[in-house]
Amino acid sequence: MNKLGPVPKRTHEHVAVLKGGLSAEREVSLRSGAAVAEALRGEGYRVTEVDADRNLAIQLQELKPDVAFNALHGKFGEDGCVQGILELLGVPYTHSGVLASALAMHKERAKDVMKLQGIAVAEAKLVTRGEALASHVLPPPYVVKPIAEGSSFGVVIVPPDAAQPPNSIAASATLDEVVMVERYVAGRELTCAVLGDFVTDVIEIVPLRGLSFYDYESKYGPGGSKHELPAQLLPDVYQSVRSLTLRAHQALGCRGVSRADFRFDDTPGGSGELICLEVNTQPGMTGTSLVPELAGYAGWSFGDLVRWMVEDASCNR
Repeated sequence: MNKLGPVPKRTHEHVAVLKGGLSAEREVSLRSGAAVAEALRGEGYRVTEVDADRNLAIQLQELKPDVAFNALHGKFGEDGCVQGILELLGVPYTHSGVLASALAMHKERAKDVMKLQGIAVAEAKLVTRGEALASHVLPPPYVVKPIAEGSSFGVVIVPPDAAQPPNSIAASATLDEVVMVERYVAGRELTCAVLGDFVTDVIEIVPLRGLSFYDYESKYGPGGSKHELPAQLLPDVYQSVRSLTLRAHQALGCRGVSRADFRFDDTPGGSGELICLEVNTQPGMTGTSLVPELAGYAGWSFGDLVRWMVEDASCNR
């Protein structure tokens, strides 16, 4: 087990916790923000919870917080937009800066950067939702996903025996018209995080209740998935996940906390490949979230984690 060092002393007083927002992940963000706000109050901070809307800049100018804890997820929260507002206002903030946030959020651009650093990613194409519905863009099985959403919103797995693309690809009119069609990678779901320059251990996520993958229900529903920590992997695979997580974090220019998700194909007759699916610069902070669990395994309570994130906050990230 890797152990985190001492938690920094509290130097700030007033923290604005940004939550909610305008994306499809609003409900997740509200839960993350509420959990963070409660923990920060327990650490002695004065906390104002801000439901971020298009008046966010005005709200922050009136509040004048010492730090903004960004608990937003999805568009306008983790894609560089809010980070740009905070830079303009000169309010120190948590997580990654404008460029890293925008890069990591755009799945195709993130793949391009990671490939240049020798990190294996799944082959993919960008097409319109209509094109994805009309015919198979890739040989099944494959995955259809929005290019800039998280929490598994809008993700459709097309099985190997599908005669044609499923109608569920058109299920949500709130998501972008352009989608990513990505080769399906069989095997185990793994995740690992970076906290500053510390790389955590590795979790294997096993969806339960007959769910086919780590979808929204298995992420946020009680009993939706089982987390194996540490993941039962061969030592060389385990360390590869950890080293690739740090490499991806650094390649995208991330700061503070990030989490990388992988698929490892150790199925019978499988390829043995270890594929990085994406890097999340605003990982969830709910009761079932992975980063708090990884930090806890490394010796930090949830309060320790959010205090470290507040004390790590800055501009020019």
